Amino acid sequence: MDQQILLKISGLSKKINTSSVLNDIFLTVKEGEIFGLLGPNGSGKTTLIKCIVGLIRPDSGSIQLNGLHISTSFEKAISSIGAIVENPEFYEYMTGRDHLKMAAAFYPAADSDRMKEVIELVNLGKAIDDRVSTYSLGMKQRLGIAGAVLHKPKLLILDEPQNGLDPAGMIELRTYIKLLQKNEGTTIICTSHLLNEMEDLCDRVAILKSGSVIHIHQLKQEGSSRIFIKAEPFNKARKLLSTHFSTIQKENGLYIAANAERIPEITRLLVANSLEVYSIYPVKKSLEEAFLEVTEGRVGE
Repeated sequence: MDQQILLKISGLSKKINTSSVLNDIFLTVKEGEIFGLLGPNGSGKTTLIKCIVGLIRPDSGSIQLNGLHISTSFEKAISSIGAIVENPEFYEYMTGRDHLKMAAAFYPAADSDRMKEVIELVNLGKAIDDRVSTYSLGMKQRLGIAGAVLHKPKLLILDEPQNGLDPAGMIELRTYIKLLQKNEGTTIICTSHLLNEMEDLCDRVAILKSGSVIHIHQLKQEGSSRIFIKAEPFNKARKLLSTHFSTIQKENGLYIAANAERIPEITRLLVANSLEVYSIYPVKKSLEEAFLEVTEGRVGE
């Protein structure tokens, strides 16, 4: 069954002073997916997030959450969102539990049982009664997430959550984000300028450049348009496959343009021509390849 659209953004534009920060943005985010916004600083990621949560009013376009327009049903629509925009801020002298109690005061459904759930979800049980001044940056990020999901939002928005984290902290954060998706069915939007993190975390990624969406890349998907083959003798395999498919030669084998469903057919072709097949499997285009393709390789921009 197809996933339902939870968030729909249509023709969103925003100017700050005379500069266009967002240019005619069209996006849909499906229920239960992790959706990434990827782009360098200044590409419009945070401005787009601020428009979604109502911190900035767009000049034109519309935002619908669960069928409700943010502009006309703001309170009802925004009640389905949990968000950390830029860095979460805390009172260092208070404990993690104190912060969650303070956040819970805004949400009638955030009772003691729910608080226990979120503390367990982000694995802060041993430190929840310690002062936040003793927390690492990764622990603060997890506390921020706990507070943002107390009311079981349909949509969780995390703006550059990996900022300042070491590799271990990034892995840890990624684990808890995926747990939210799996255990609570939360839809998550995550912004970043880190290609590898987006590829490891997201189902789909929108690449932003100068306030425009220039590409949407599907990461978690069935099927593939490329197949990797390692067969010997190599030159004979290359010549045979080149007569049937578009091929790209690599040092360790060949990539051909074909869907994964054709693997049995291709295997039979190779074996019938007395070739030894060592490897044959589908390959998806990486996020890095897609990024370089749509930005024409200008990584430094």
